[in-house]
Amino acid sequence: MIPLRLEEFKMERPGLVEVGQTVEIIERNTVAFYYYIIVPAIAMSGNYKYSERIKSTKGVVKDIKRDERGYFVSVEFNE
Repeated sequence: MIPLRLEEFKMERPGLVEVGQTVEIIERNTVAFYYYIIVPAIAMSGNYKYSERIKSTKGVVKDIKRDERGYFVSVEFNE
C-alpha cells in the first residue's frame, strides 16, 4: 500500500478549488527551503526542508477550512 501524506496550503479567497478535486503542484526553492504552489497560483504551502519535500506533483483536495487568518486547503498526496 502506498503511504498517504496530507499537507496544508493557504488560499486567499474561497471557491478556487473543491473537495475531491485533483490539483497539481509545482515546487519552488530558495537557498534555505522549498515551498509549493497549487497551480495556477491558487494556494501556497509553508516552507519545507530538503528532507521534507513533497515527491508527488498531483494530489486530491480533502478539506477546505476557514479561520481568522484565511482559507486553508488540505491536499492528500500518494508518497
